Amino acid sequence: MPAKGAIPRLILASASPRRLSLLRQIGVEPDAIIAADIDETPLKGELPLLHARRLAREKAEAVAATNPDAMVLGADTVVACGRRILPKTETAEEARRCLTLLSGRAHRVYTAVSLITASRASHRLAETRVAFKRLSAEEMALYLDSGEWQGKAGGYAIQGRAALFVRRLIGSHSAVVGLPLFETGQLLAGEGYPPGLA
Repeated sequence: MPAKGAIPRLILASASPRRLSLLRQIGVEPDAIIAADIDETPLKGELPLLHARRLAREKAEAVAATNPDAMVLGADTVVACGRRILPKTETAEEARRCLTLLSGRAHRVYTAVSLITASRASHRLAETRVAFKRLSAEEMALYLDSGEWQGKAGGYAIQGRAALFVRRLIGSHSAVVGLPLFETGQLLAGEGYPPGLA
């Protein structure tokens, strides 16, 4: 057990380099990074918002189960078009289908964060509305050739070349990248781990 008044070590339950970079942006350096090994398949009829919340919680719980004295931070990002959960694209054809669906329309990105400690679990959710321009065949082909879409929810990375596609964003930019910094900072501060002072 940590000493009374001491801040327990912080574990990031994600191997995402984007989430680590975002944490560092607010002065937070995890003591360890342990990727949670869970099934991320949506449940039948599961809404995008609920899917993001469930996966963030399950990732944190999975790592906390073997690290009971630590603070464990889990997160999940879901790109949704209506009630449809878009995949983390693994093939160019899958990415093409996602980009075709998103082209010229608005969609929502849900990023949930869970922080589990020895005594409690806290959760936050950021909802961001993103509107894409209509993509030309050439723009889509160039983006697919870049390979930037690989493993990205909805087939794009807003922190990369896809920023050129975004004509409007309402909400949290960092949440679309993978971690809502305001909500994450609030959770950590509530446990005596003030961002910016790590």
